[in-house]
Amino acid sequence: MMILTSSDLIERKDQIKKIFFYRVCGTGMGAAACLLKEAGFEVSGGDSLFNPPMSTYLEKLNIDLYHLNEINAEKLKEYDLIVVGNVVPKGSDDAKLLESVDRPLTSFPSAMGGLVLKGRKTVGLSGTHGKTTTTYFATQMFENLGETPGYFIGGVLEGKNSSAIGTSDYFFLEADEYDCAYFDKVSKFRRYELQNLIITSIEFDHADIFETVEDIKDQFRPLVSELDGCVIACSDYPETISMLDKMGHEYLEYGDKSALGPRVLKARADGTDFELTLDGKSEEFVTDVTGIHNIKNISSLILFAHKEGFETAKIKKAIKNLSLVKRRQEIRGFHNGTAIIDDFAHHPRAVEATLQAISQKYPDKELNVLFEPHSATARSNVFQKEFQQAFLAAHSLGITKLNRSTSVKDASDLDLNAMSGFLDKHDVKTQILSGLPDILSWVEEHCSEKSIILVLSNGTCLGFWESDFVKSLKK
Repeated sequence: MMILTSSDLIERKDQIKKIFFYRVCGTGMGAAACLLKEAGFEVSGGDSLFNPPMSTYLEKLNIDLYHLNEINAEKLKEYDLIVVGNVVPKGSDDAKLLESVDRPLTSFPSAMGGLVLKGRKTVGLSGTHGKTTTTYFATQMFENLGETPGYFIGGVLEGKNSSAIGTSDYFFLEADEYDCAYFDKVSKFRRYELQNLIITSIEFDHADIFETVEDIKDQFRPLVSELDGCVIACSDYPETISMLDKMGHEYLEYGDKSALGPRVLKARADGTDFELTLDGKSEEFVTDVTGIHNIKNISSLILFAHKEGFETAKIKKAIKNLSLVKRRQEIRGFHNGTAIIDDFAHHPRAVEATLQAISQKYPDKELNVLFEPHSATARSNVFQKEFQQAFLAAHSLGITKLNRSTSVKDASDLDLNAMSGFLDKHDVKTQILSGLPDILSWVEEHCSEKSIILVLSNGTCLGFWESDFVKSLKK
């Protein structure tokens, strides 16, 4: 079995024409396949399910798709390189098939780094929170600055592909800390050939693959050491700053305690006015984005653009109107005058930030929250107390029963009864929901013109988003 990393692929780039993406319909895999297709490679892919929007996205770019039962060793031998999704487990039948083929294997981060990104002015948007949103902000902002940047975003965008080559030097990409593939267990961001890095946050997360926050920092350290460009980091997160300080690595910081800011001047329902210090001078910015976490993310991009020599006046215009990716504070429709809002938050810090942003946007509404503990970390009791504290900002909470136990090592399942008891004592009426009928009843009960419903899940919320109820929402 021949495994190629990004550095290997840089040397072999001229030898690679045909590429096969095995398990192509994952968000990252699909976007990477489209990126390599746009770069001029002949790309095909295989998977077991082909669902929109990824399937239609792949078909639109004329990427040939095969069901896994159509793929055998002879078929795979037609390709110069096989890109393997990290959903393929070690020792599985899929892995054995791939290893039996006399063709080099790689992960999609390595394929992108070695075949597309090397030589570009790459900027990795990394951290526990805000990667997807900040990458999309960066793309829009630099387009507004007159650039045509390349980008790679692990989310669905309204009227825009999830990735593009671009024509300018800049390339922004969501740089996450999940591992690359079963044969390459380093974080994805270490294979992207990054030059510059923005670290929005470092906290413990992904307890299914990391045991401690130090394990996560162990992935950041070699990345930071290899960077040719700048590091911009949010100083609100002690783990980030302690890591950079101990490394002796220079960085530009922003955050609540930073001398640079940002400092919110006015939080409006339709946007935010804030200050940020550039070259020792306080500058005022206005954006239609709400939520202090989003303002901090935008501030990191302002600092990068300023460092790159863009004029402050142009930067101010570039951030005035920015959109969020789908499933981030997305209004899916209305029922009985109530907005039904979808958000991806599944970490207690993200939950807290999202509730703050929604409360700013709807100051006169009761905030009713429906939460599905879907990820391995969210299903565990690792953040039991933190989740309970985060939901104190809600008027009421509906929380779904766990559909399976957590896979986190040395952890128990999230104790829903304890959470309910704690929140009830603090006047947050909490109900544990057993399935979709319970969810629909809870939503119906909490719909009124004086309220909004915020659904927090990085899954389907037990099928809620596919239900006839959602399909019937008024737009």
